[in-house]
Amino acid sequence: MEPVQKKKLYVEVLDRLMASISTSEFPPGSQLPSEKELMTMIGVGRPSIREAMLTLQQMGLIRISHGERARVINPTPEVIVDQVSAAMVMMLATNSRGLEELKEVRLLLETGLVRIATRRATAKSLERLAGTLRHLREAKGDQARFVTADMEFHAVIAEMSGNSMIAAVAKGMLEWLSRFKRDLVAVKGAERLTVEEHERIYKAIASGDAEGASAAMADHIGRANELYSKLAGNDGGD
Repeated sequence: MEPVQKKKLYVEVLDRLMASISTSEFPPGSQLPSEKELMTMIGVGRPSIREAMLTLQQMGLIRISHGERARVINPTPEVIVDQVSAAMVMMLATNSRGLEELKEVRLLLETGLVRIATRRATAKSLERLAGTLRHLREAKGDQARFVTADMEFHAVIAEMSGNSMIAAVAKGMLEWLSRFKRDLVAVKGAERLTVEEHERIYKAIASGDAEGASAAMADHIGRANELYSKLAGNDGGD
């Protein structure tokens, strides 16, 4: 039988602080006590306080600014996804299967997401989506603008779902993918195909055809993934 491992002191401090935050003793937007005050309140030294505070910052629960007390952050889905973005990009760059697995996740997520977006579409959201299509057409020939408009189209669909968790994950995933696919839009015919595919998706959403929108999204992402595979080793496009 393994002996019970004693918690490191900073972990105990971390548990205390997290409990205070979760019980609204320190609600989002409020400032935590100073290091000196926390040392007195909890009865530990400065190193344990600092390590616990650094961990809270890495978890996306507080923001530490030079010269100010740490401030509690509202743990929104966007904040949480942002916290893991750097690690995700590193994993994609170093894990030989990482990008392929992420593309599979994207296919599953976006084909389901566009169904929800179609059912919840409003005149205002459709107008925004149409605007991203105009940006995409106008950006042809300008690689950076084209990729930005491409991501904007998918981001608006994510927002149309009305689910903040889904939207945050989808936007994060698009940002991670965009780091590795910027060269694809420079391939002959890729811009024209991308515009046509986005138009088909938009028309299906606008007509209320959720299954048609999902099928069009699947075709679009499948073509993009196939094109990426043909250019193995290059950064990619939508």
